[in-house]
Amino acid sequence: MDAVHKCSSGHLGLPLGCAELGAVLYGHTMNFNPDESTWINRDRFILSAGHGSMFLYSWLHLTGFPGVDIDQVSKFRALHSITPGHPEWRETPGVEATTGPLGQGTSNAVGYAVSQKMAAGKYNTAEHKIFDNKIYCLAGDGCMQEGVAMEALAFAGHFKLDNLVLIYDSNDVTLDAMAVASQSENAAQRFESIGFNVVWVQHGNDIAQISAALDLARAFVGKPTVVILRTTIGKGIAEVAGTSKAHGEGGAKFIPESKKKLGLPDGSHFFVSEQTRAFFTARKAALHAKHAAWTATFNAWKAANPALAAELAAGSHTVPTAEALFAKIPAFPGDAKIATRKAGQDVFQPISAAIPNSVSGSADLHGSTLNYIASSGDFGPSNATGRNIRFGIREHGMGGITNGINYDGLFRCSCATFLVFTDYLRGSMRVAALSHVPSVYIFTHDSVGVGEDGPTHQPVETVASMRLMPNMDVIRPADPEETAGAFVAAFTRTDGPTMLSLSRQALPNLSQIPVEVRRNGVLSGGYVAVQETAALDTILLSCGSELQHAVAAAAQLGPGTRVVSMPSQHRFDKQPAEYKEKVLPRSCRKRVAIEAGVTCSWAKYIGLDGHIVGIDRFGMSAPGDVVMKQLGITADAVVAAAKAL
Repeated sequence: MDAVHKCSSGHLGLPLGCAELGAVLYGHTMNFNPDESTWINRDRFILSAGHGSMFLYSWLHLTGFPGVDIDQVSKFRALHSITPGHPEWRETPGVEATTGPLGQGTSNAVGYAVSQKMAAGKYNTAEHKIFDNKIYCLAGDGCMQEGVAMEALAFAGHFKLDNLVLIYDSNDVTLDAMAVASQSENAAQRFESIGFNVVWVQHGNDIAQISAALDLARAFVGKPTVVILRTTIGKGIAEVAGTSKAHGEGGAKFIPESKKKLGLPDGSHFFVSEQTRAFFTARKAALHAKHAAWTATFNAWKAANPALAAELAAGSHTVPTAEALFAKIPAFPGDAKIATRKAGQDVFQPISAAIPNSVSGSADLHGSTLNYIASSGDFGPSNATGRNIRFGIREHGMGGITNGINYDGLFRCSCATFLVFTDYLRGSMRVAALSHVPSVYIFTHDSVGVGEDGPTHQPVETVASMRLMPNMDVIRPADPEETAGAFVAAFTRTDGPTMLSLSRQALPNLSQIPVEVRRNGVLSGGYVAVQETAALDTILLSCGSELQHAVAAAAQLGPGTRVVSMPSQHRFDKQPAEYKEKVLPRSCRKRVAIEAGVTCSWAKYIGLDGHIVGIDRFGMSAPGDVVMKQLGITADAVVAAAKAL
């Protein structure tokens, strides 16, 4: 109450309505160590209903997570505090995922459950069980109405993720109105139909009933469990409790009187009783003892399994160097003409072998996206060590689950679909970018070159729009060797996500450019692909399947023409000014860019005097090469544009 009242912002409803749940979770049910917040066998708690962040901060404070002191709690939503408006990963000890966009946390929890199932399958032995935790997720009606949550939960039910406990805060209220205004399904039947064990708690503010339900959920084997709590939103503020007015800070004006009715000391702020402090001091000691017992088992496991222990210690964020990965990828034949999606398939195999904790999945498109790890089988209830995940046609759920696996940090997860379906998981991609989660998106069929499938499947605007997303590295390689550079760049990056944009159609191997120049050039984002042999007169810029046209145009335009390949604008923009000037000298203002997509993202490179050959319209249904020619994506168009400058 005091935190929300002080900043006149936030949500009172969930923290008050689920207070008893928090007491049971953090005071009884969950195993964790506040002083070792990244302990690998901790129970994870994800607050999918992230607007109720004061719920989480309150319990992190009471249980003694370092740094989450009363000063930080009192600075809720204040500048530079570690108690921001919605929970943020790596900002606050004990926060497992960045949540707030409804449903994202639910799908992240499913990803955590997958990660921990994989870890148990890979690292547990008959003698030592070092992974046996649970993933707890608190979600409300808002999360349940979002498609991303239900996609992920259907996945969880199908894959029998019995280490997942979803707690559904069912209070019959949404932000605008009572829930009956927008929903009428039978939640229990819905969850039963997708493979969940269902536990009802009719009195969701009763500590004994909550405790019994969570004990049942913890012991249940064979299915994920949903605990449906019938709670009272805003409990404790009688004037708004149980209504939509309790959702936000609507009850703030009633707080002083409500605190009196609750028996809190008159005039107190951020009050915690001595009895409560004593309880959690004892609780912390008990948690330390459990952690110590596990540590003894873990040390015995390490001694018995040194190779596995070394692999686990490396985790997913310790990866080989780019040079080491390049050494494992054979050069492609000089006369090769293959799609970059096919080149990606060939490159991904040695990379996945070099990063043994890498896993990947596809939205029912492995046969097209070609990201299947050939050395492994499918992940599933009977094969927790399978490294290929069949997400089904659930792109948004796939994105959230992928983020959850990568939040956990034990495995490095990539996922795949057609580029045009980026819009179906953009919400998850945005959260990955702002949270610096190293998810890798392998997206194929990246232009009007898709051809006969027509404009619905031709993503003319997608690459440019994703380049606008801060911290999202969009890489569009031009040939097999640039594809090798793209995959290496993606899997050696640990500070954010990467989107690979790969072609369906075959592309020539630009073997006139040395292999190492192309591969390492991708790491820099942009590089000189064709060097002029006379005084510099014109610069042609391109990437992806259109680089071949820039190279062909340069041969027609003469020896004063330079070709710059720029597969990653994100990486190029981060280069030192000296490097950027060397590649794109300001003295040369005669510039032409070509890409089979909307033109806006090239303007900063070609300047006011340049020209962009692109497609500022939707595509058409015809063979891919016909569409390209019809829409003016040709070497001749580049030559004409350059001569017209």
